[in-house]
Amino acid sequence: MPDASLSIVDQVEAAIDIGSEEKRLDTIKRVTNLFLSSADSFSSEQIQLFDDVLERLIKTIEIRAIADVSARIALAEMSVQLAPVAHAPPSVVRRLARNDEIAIAGPVLTESARLSTEDLVEVAETKGEQHLLAISGRWWLKEVVTDVLLARRYPTVSRRLVNNPGARVSAAGFAILVAQAESDPELAVGTGIRVDLPSALRHQLLRSATEAVRVRLLSRAPPHLFEEIRGAIAAVSGGVNREMSKVRNFAAAKELVALLNDKGELNEATLFGFAKQRKYEETVAALAVLSQSTIEVVRPLMQSLRDGGVLIPCKVAGLSWETVYAVLESRFATGSMGSHELANARRQFGSLTTENARRLLRFWQIRSAPSSSNAN
Repeated sequence: MPDASLSIVDQVEAAIDIGSEEKRLDTIKRVTNLFLSSADSFSSEQIQLFDDVLERLIKTIEIRAIADVSARIALAEMSVQLAPVAHAPPSVVRRLARNDEIAIAGPVLTESARLSTEDLVEVAETKGEQHLLAISGRWWLKEVVTDVLLARRYPTVSRRLVNNPGARVSAAGFAILVAQAESDPELAVGTGIRVDLPSALRHQLLRSATEAVRVRLLSRAPPHLFEEIRGAIAAVSGGVNREMSKVRNFAAAKELVALLNDKGELNEATLFGFAKQRKYEETVAALAVLSQSTIEVVRPLMQSLRDGGVLIPCKVAGLSWETVYAVLESRFATGSMGSHELANARRQFGSLTTENARRLLRFWQIRSAPSSSNAN
């Protein structure tokens, strides 16, 4: 395209010589649009021409008008347009990626295939949290890049990386994640369900994890990891979810709840009070009576590593969500459910019908009847 090449160069020279900011911005938009109109059909020499002229224009804008809103908008639009283009001008993409404005750098950092591993490492080492977050969302990341990202120890970056299935993480990177996870339950769960987490580090993570985190890990574990994680929890704690599975005596709780029931004082408010104070035995006994069930049925549901079972007697008892939430929380000596698990439980509870809940609870009562003569 000899004529077109000369025309582009002439337009750029004129825009730079005139010195009008409006002219430069108009030219950069028209040259970018010209490139995008036939990006897949240009030769490497033609792409290099666009690379040269666009970079020259960008450099002029950065020097003369980067503080101007119009200039920043123009460069941000260019970044969005070029980010998904496989044959985008490489020098232009690198220049955009290094820009301090995340609106300009973000699109190409997240998506552009033109950025090399070295480019990503450079940005990860020198830029701030928002730039690192953009890189962390790329569909594929090598360990050398994630090592640098994790070394910066931004919690938001670590969470995005651990939830990115295309981000490869080295053993050293996982060691950083496990250390951060000690004070970050969301990161602990995300790290714990990574299939590529080394076994030794999974055990280390679980040793320091709270009971709430361990339960959440099991509730979110994919099927092929469930048994491995459950076994690891058993190995590090001597039993899954110790607070909910330890030996308990329900005699006093049953007597108190029966007395309250006889006096007409057993209601949702009473159960809510037990649950908020994390009085486990009283909560189980009260929920059993209010749902017209038994401790033998309700206790295993409270002990379950999944939240769904507890919702059944709660629905039969006609409880409000506030009380249901308190019951769910009462299963832990300390800590609380994560936002993901809480939202999921609330959706389940909302979609559950009282009729279906009653039917299922009756089934469980019948099934438990032969062994219901004793309660721990």
